[in-house]
Amino acid sequence: SSDDEVITIPLTIHENNVLEGARKILKIIRPTWNDDNVKFKQLRDEFAELYKHLVTLNSPVVFCHNDLLLGNVIYEKLTNRITFIDYEYAGQNFQAFDIGNHFTEFAGVDQIDYSRYPSKEFQLNWLQTYLEVYHGPEKLITKRDVHVLYVQTNKFALASHFLWTVWALIQAEHSTIDFDFVAFAQMRYNEYKARKDTFLALRIE
Repeated sequence: SSDDEVITIPLTIHENNVLEGARKILKIIRPTWNDDNVKFKQLRDEFAELYKHLVTLNSPVVFCHNDLLLGNVIYEKLTNRITFIDYEYAGQNFQAFDIGNHFTEFAGVDQIDYSRYPSKEFQLNWLQTYLEVYHGPEKLITKRDVHVLYVQTNKFALASHFLWTVWALIQAEHSTIDFDFVAFAQMRYNEYKARKDTFLALRIE
């Protein structure tokens, strides 16, 4: 292709492949899981119930990065521009997943601290700006629009924790990298459990 070629990605796609892929993977893998209180079958059943709930939220399916940890977001101060890098996990997914996943990554990388998860006030301001850019000047963004995305985003943040739990368990079985993937999986799953009741209780009114 020429250097001038531009690939246009539609804002909305009609099916997702990331969470659906995770759902299928959970049905067939048998990784080591050292938590005596949580058997892997429980993980599969739990994700099936979560997935069933998430698909009712009507979050648009769009092209997503799916791995927007802070190291993949480059801010150029001189030009005031942001660039995303590392599209290894990019693909079709629910819009709210990409945002919720990004918010979970506020915890950091080297010293993970989930108390850094953004506050409601921060999220509402962030989501307002996001929707204004996403829809453009032709649409007036209402408080309800922002609230709906806020609810969707936090519920899909649960899916983010689940997805990376599964990813880490697979890596623990197959990766040669010197990293405690099982401990990371446990950390993500624990955060899922800690947030589950609060986030699932959120309602779109």
